[in-house]
Amino acid sequence: MNPYELTIAEATKQLAARSLSSRELTESCLERIEAVDTKVKAFLVVNAEQALSQADEADKIRACGEAKPLCGIPLSLKDLLCTKGVATTCGSRMLENFIPPYDATVVEKLKGQGAVLLGKVAMDEFAMGSTSESCAFRVPENPWKLGFVSGGSSGGSAASVAALECLASLGSDTGGSIRQPASLCGIVGMKPTYGLVSRYGLVAFASSLDQIGPLTRDVTDCALMMNAISGYDAKDSTSVRQETPDFTASLSKGLQGMRVGVPREYFGEGLDPEVRAVVIHGIEVLRDAGAEIIEVSLPRTDYCVAVYYLIATAEASSNLARYDGVSYGFRDMEVKSLMEMYKETRSQGFGAEVKRRILIGTYALSAGYYDAYYKKASQVRTLILNDFNRAFEQCDVLISPVVPTPAWKIGEKADNPLAMYLSDVLTISANLAGIPGISVPGGFSREGLPIGIQLQGAHFREDSLFKVAYNLERGLKLPPQRPGISGA
Repeated sequence: MNPYELTIAEATKQLAARSLSSRELTESCLERIEAVDTKVKAFLVVNAEQALSQADEADKIRACGEAKPLCGIPLSLKDLLCTKGVATTCGSRMLENFIPPYDATVVEKLKGQGAVLLGKVAMDEFAMGSTSESCAFRVPENPWKLGFVSGGSSGGSAASVAALECLASLGSDTGGSIRQPASLCGIVGMKPTYGLVSRYGLVAFASSLDQIGPLTRDVTDCALMMNAISGYDAKDSTSVRQETPDFTASLSKGLQGMRVGVPREYFGEGLDPEVRAVVIHGIEVLRDAGAEIIEVSLPRTDYCVAVYYLIATAEASSNLARYDGVSYGFRDMEVKSLMEMYKETRSQGFGAEVKRRILIGTYALSAGYYDAYYKKASQVRTLILNDFNRAFEQCDVLISPVVPTPAWKIGEKADNPLAMYLSDVLTISANLAGIPGISVPGGFSREGLPIGIQLQGAHFREDSLFKVAYNLERGLKLPPQRPGISGA
């Protein structure tokens, strides 16, 4: 087995036993990137020199017996996490030359663990999209079938992990942007409870919805990554002050006494039969593991897409108002007046999808429409949260599909934004409610494309999610498969 094929847990054991060095592991990942990334197109920036330096430092730390769990582990970062001295573009021409003077809190935490940061990966521009096709620089492809989408907006993160270019990645999830690409690329992806992971240094899209989380090869690695990045941060006003458990302690066999809810609204019209079959099989696996399966209802599911695309676009309109060509970022230098500079800077600096969402959000917040749109959407959001609270009175965890279909061809939905938005119909409710969710690989379509299974839990009950996800992964017993890209 090549070192780049190892999980974090496997690599950590070999690093601790000194049968593998962090430099060897990092060199293996860099060679893998060089071999396959011209096809996968996951990375925007590869910091090979910095990564090897961090690997050497990790080996020194291990030699002193002071290593933390992620010491020497090569990771990738979604390109909206601020990295000191390294460009952070958010996949946009607007920030093409932006080099942050500080690290995001999660980046600080990874560095504090001694992790090796290989580089920054592609994403939908300002995290607005479901396929990463709105990235201004390159579109990552699905390692399982080139020419198909890797999902979005954390498509580069998912593709880099699935293509074995790194052992794990950090992404962000505003409406499914970790779970959806994880499902389409056949890996594990978690959106934590809102407030559990600091958002300081995350370039904002929609501040009441954004959350940072890990994308990994398996559930154990996901728990290890969550241990590293969770916890209170005074620099984030939405961070929750509470004890963070050891999530690996939840990875135990058997689900006796646990109740798993099946939301009837998540299995309706538009669900691909192959996706339905994979999730139904997953439900039976959990039943065999000892879980009680009950049907529950989330009656306001039909309103989630409308509510999300009012709240998210309104917050995006507010957050992206700062990119005006005055303080930092792209500026049109050919204009003759201040107003012309504002117009041309934003017209040229933002892509079509970002401009579309800014226009929708600005309209929803405008005088005379605020009460009818943004305020009403916020009120319905509370009703959606109440639906989840009632469901979690009956069960511990919810199980459902992640995406209605397997991955589709790049460009297939490019001219139909509404069809693209509907691909997130099963994930956005968790962001509206602020609850945690995780995507676990469930199987493959006849075309060989991955299909994920989604688990959702009550606020700060990641422990329950990890317990069920671990048993689901064990029970499914998916045969080890690798994506068929050249060099795999």
